[in-house]
Amino acid sequence: MSQTVLDRSERKRGAVLEAATSLFLAKGYDGTTMDEVAALAAVSKPTLYRYFADKERLYAAIVAATTDNIDGLLRLVAEELAASHDPREGLSRLAGKFLTTLMQPDLLRLRRLVIANAERFPEVGQGWFSGGFERVLETLSAAFQRYAAKGRLRIDDPLMAANHFAGLLLWIPLNRAMFSGKCDSDPAELVRYAQAGVDAFLRGYGTETVR
Repeated sequence: MSQTVLDRSERKRGAVLEAATSLFLAKGYDGTTMDEVAALAAVSKPTLYRYFADKERLYAAIVAATTDNIDGLLRLVAEELAASHDPREGLSRLAGKFLTTLMQPDLLRLRRLVIANAERFPEVGQGWFSGGFERVLETLSAAFQRYAAKGRLRIDDPLMAANHFAGLLLWIPLNRAMFSGKCDSDPAELVRYAQAGVDAFLRGYGTETVR
């Protein structure tokens, strides 16, 4: 098969994934049909089914594809915390960017979609968590372990500390978004949650008095 044909095939597959993502996020799993995906992607139904045999496989593919975007967040976490020997400085820089990234409207919509279908497709939900947020927690855990080794944090269980840090940042805005159905976050509020979360974390795990 020629490179031109392969490129055309990849473009069509990409168009299908883009169309399916848009429809699933807007209409949910049950509200989306394969006919609609084919129409929005501007491909024939035989072409669509050549790439994805059924709607379940297409849904799994669009969820899995979003975990690729987590690499940017992983780099953010690693770079921000590696750039500073002071946990307060590093965590303060990280917290606001962390919240802004995880509170993006499409990511909130995807989270709702995955949760709504978790019982029906548990392997998809588990794969999304394992390939995404769990990797972020592991990166945080490694950074906290380095801070602890230098005497900058008091930590016995770095992974638990990573979960605590993420929870302090996300609990309020994420739950408000999940239960209200809204996807737009107030940037000023996110800054406030970020700083409060860092302060609370350092009260529990820091080695210096919180200012």
